[in-house]
Amino acid sequence: MLYAVLFALAGASALGAALVPRVVDRLPVNLPMTFLGAGVVLGFVPGLPSVDPMEHEAVTSHVTEIVVIISLMGAGLAIDRRVGWRRWASTWRLIAVAMPLTIALVAVTGSVLGGLPVAAAVLLGAALAPTDPVLASDVQVGEPADEEGTEDEVRFALTSEAGLNDGAAFPVVHLAVVLATAGATAGALGTWVLEDVLLRAVVGVAVGWVVGRVLGELFFRSPIPALRLADDVEGFTALAVTFLAYGIGELLHGYGFVAVFVAACAIRSAERSHGAHRVAHGFVEQIERMLTAWLLLLLGAALSDGLLAALTWQLALVGVLLVLVIRPLVGRLSLLGSPAGPRERWVIGIYGVRGIGSLFYLSWALGEAEFPGEQLWAAVGFTVALSVLVHGATAAAVVGRLDAHRLQRARSRDLGEVAGTHV
Repeated sequence: MLYAVLFALAGASALGAALVPRVVDRLPVNLPMTFLGAGVVLGFVPGLPSVDPMEHEAVTSHVTEIVVIISLMGAGLAIDRRVGWRRWASTWRLIAVAMPLTIALVAVTGSVLGGLPVAAAVLLGAALAPTDPVLASDVQVGEPADEEGTEDEVRFALTSEAGLNDGAAFPVVHLAVVLATAGATAGALGTWVLEDVLLRAVVGVAVGWVVGRVLGELFFRSPIPALRLADDVEGFTALAVTFLAYGIGELLHGYGFVAVFVAACAIRSAERSHGAHRVAHGFVEQIERMLTAWLLLLLGAALSDGLLAALTWQLALVGVLLVLVIRPLVGRLSLLGSPAGPRERWVIGIYGVRGIGSLFYLSWALGEAEFPGEQLWAAVGFTVALSVLVHGATAAAVVGRLDAHRLQRARSRDLGEVAGTHV
């Protein structure tokens, strides 16, 4: 009977993932909020098995890992803008400035306010570093377009940031493991810099670029018609690229997350306006939505099933500061001088949504070294839930007002140009 109940819940959740966005379209509620709330309710239902990510550490790590890499492929395929230093100026600032400062400030507050050991505080900062605009879909880019220039700076910056920072935070997660196992010795830190910072990142980028370029040429321009898979527009080929890039990247001791996102961008650049990109992105997005709904349902159940038992008001304050103070200010400051306007900088800074990547990093690290797992899970679970609620409830209204302001400004500029032609 228990298996039957679980299958029924899985089916109902998948159906809900399709229906909920239609039902709540005009409400300040989105799919992640709905499933997180439904999970909280399920956690109080007697007879259902307990949901404890620490008890099922390996399963939690692998399932969240799959969701993250699928979301990275979707993000890479959706971005229309060509990769470039100036074109991606906002992204580089968010990765090189905002993310390290966020990690450092969360680590400091986690240690000073939350009383966490240094290694655990660093892990908390690294785990909460990745952003996930999927959990507030109004701030991510839509499906691939045929032309560049269709993306506004807010959606582009947040989506591209999320595509890169899942991999960029991994070296700091490794640093936390090093501090917990070997300590801050010169030899351990030197090995960490060479292997976990430099080598793994370079291998990840190289693998992603090679896989993306080779498969892009094969899919779109192979001299053998049977190998031009883009002609048949099979959406599941995106999953093939995802798992291939990730697997090869990890086998070669690189960052698979980086490899997947780079591979997606490379395939998109191989033929930017082909309809196969929309089909592949649509397929990946559907899989991602279903898996995300399941994970949030489980997270909600875990929250009401004892995950927050170790949460102190100090650790809760760390999460509140991150969502409401640290990320908005750091994100805003990092974008000074970027192409984004003043309003756009604030929106980009505010909507650094915490999500599935945080759950993966924490579960992975707890399997590698000894940390105060109960406290860390309580802090991360609380922060992700807070982010889902705050950002999910406000994103549509804020981004809608920003879009309206942008449209009004464009109309005023067009009217001014028309008037100028008659002078």
